[in-house]
Amino acid sequence: MKMSSKSWGVQDVETKATSDRQEEAVKTSTGDSPRLAEIRIRAYEIYMERGGQPGHDVDDWIQAERELESKVRSNS
Repeated sequence: MKMSSKSWGVQDVETKATSDRQEEAVKTSTGDSPRLAEIRIRAYEIYMERGGQPGHDVDDWIQAERELESKVRSNS
């Protein structure tokens, strides 16, 4: 079977999946503050950067909170 030159590589699929997850996180955060949606997205990015290993969700969330809080302070 011949592969098309337009077929997606692994990185393309991961990028699309990450983008889809981020959009979904924002959509499901109805009623949440924008800050919670930002934390949720950043925590997911941290999870993906770690290779998607489960079991560190609280650590990822805390790291995301700290990073975003630091960003807010530096912009003040």
